[in-house]
Amino acid sequence: MTSNYTVTVLGLGAMGLPMASRLASQLTVHGFDIAEPRVRLAEEAGVKTFASARDAAQDTDALLLAVRNSEQLDDVLFGGNGVAAVLKPGAVVILTSTVGTEAIPSTVARLAEYGVGLVDAPLSGGPKRAGEGDLLIVVGAEPAALETARPVLELLASTLTVVGDKPGDGQALKTVNQLLCGIHIAAAAEAMALADALGLDQAKTLAALEAGAAGSFMLSNRGPRILEAYSEEGAEVLSRLDIFVKDMGIVGKATRSAGLATPVAAAAEQLYLLGQAHGLAAADDSAVIKVVAPTKRTTGEG
Repeated sequence: MTSNYTVTVLGLGAMGLPMASRLASQLTVHGFDIAEPRVRLAEEAGVKTFASARDAAQDTDALLLAVRNSEQLDDVLFGGNGVAAVLKPGAVVILTSTVGTEAIPSTVARLAEYGVGLVDAPLSGGPKRAGEGDLLIVVGAEPAALETARPVLELLASTLTVVGDKPGDGQALKTVNQLLCGIHIAAAAEAMALADALGLDQAKTLAALEAGAAGSFMLSNRGPRILEAYSEEGAEVLSRLDIFVKDMGIVGKATRSAGLATPVAAAAEQLYLLGQAHGLAAADDSAVIKVVAPTKRTTGEG
């Protein structure tokens, strides 16, 4: 099935480029980005690049989208230079972003006018794991659309979970996932701030916590970057803080709609909002520790 299979990746940024590179190892990959350096890197990885998103989307079997929010999703597909109109009937749009469930029904309906299906496939894992095909992807899609998207999904995911047969199911599960992730990052930041306030070496504290019952993926993943937050250049930006402003906003909207009280998630959301208000929107989300503790107290190894 994959010998003549073409996938288009729009946006060759922190996640788009490693995904395109991974896909190019076995599939024909078209790519587009407005940043020329990213285009050159993609070409070096075997991606065929184009001068416009519309050109890149022509004659493709699947269109992989990683957008910031539902407004950007709508613009990329249906705006003045939207690509939906040039997709061939039978193609699928694979949405890898967290945009919430509200935007999905109208997107499905508008794509159907072109004979195109939507595969709701938000992912987790970060750039390194994207390049290794080690992502967690949760999928909501009609069976026929899912089968069309499988060559892409199976190359990118080490864990591929089909949670339902309609678009929106993936967004629902990812909302639950982001509730936990947002809380865990905030909790890790609070823990490291407390260690500092108590005069403990933060690096040693982190190592001890990772080895015990308090350990978690987010503690191990964000912990080292949390310890870099106070340096002059800060931690490398692998996940922007304002992404969790967006995602925790989606969580809050979903919980209110369900009539469900989630006070811990709401408190975490306020930390990210405060971080954004204090100029940390473009910083790595580990910088949320600077909301809890604006300055570092100790000067030990941590």
